[in-house]
Amino acid sequence: MRVLRGRAADIEADRAVTRALCADTAETGRRAVRVWTPHRQVAFGRRDAREPGYDRARETAREHGFAPYERSVGGRAVAYTGSTVAFARVEGLDDVREGLDARYEAMTGDVTRALERLGVAVEAGEPPASFCPGDHSLQAEGKVVGIAQRVQRGAALTAGICVTDDRAALAAVLEDVYAALDVPFDPESVGSVARAAGRTVDPGDVVEAIERALVGAAEARVERIEGR
Repeated sequence: MRVLRGRAADIEADRAVTRALCADTAETGRRAVRVWTPHRQVAFGRRDAREPGYDRARETAREHGFAPYERSVGGRAVAYTGSTVAFARVEGLDDVREGLDARYEAMTGDVTRALERLGVAVEAGEPPASFCPGDHSLQAEGKVVGIAQRVQRGAALTAGICVTDDRAALAAVLEDVYAALDVPFDPESVGSVARAAGRTVDPGDVVEAIERALVGAAEARVERIEGR
């Protein structure tokens, strides 16, 4: 299994790494895992871009020191502080109609076990008015993890976000961004690994725990991304 570590020099280059990972899996069938801390940003979804307050929401993100970025998939805005963890597993795919639920179940189980190793017991679901609400979330004193999936010809990407020790900064920017979009959001709905564990948490420990869980028993071939 390919295991990519690190992040590229900027947001666009970093997102290109994951796109290339999916393209490689689609071509070769090789599975891949990537767990990292993306650059500080607010990633808006297509639904956000259709809202009357979208331009104001982007400016609001900038005012908080977050670069606004529009991703190509649906969902609502998510924020990365620089210590927020992103994770992704890419698998070969023969039929886009098959395996969706199984991939969600596998990812949810792996991330749950990873957080348990860090002393955090999560459960399925999310509080009302959470950021980027969805059916595949994990909570512990607030939403800690959100998981989504995207399929393309030859590859399935199951990916998500994990809030580490940065819930206050994340909640603050998203409160104003969601207000600009006129979308319900409760900043108290944001949880974190640190909040649930009751102690300071090193994001690097979260990266390591989730990567280990996503790789599982597979033999890892580690590749490091040149960036910053």
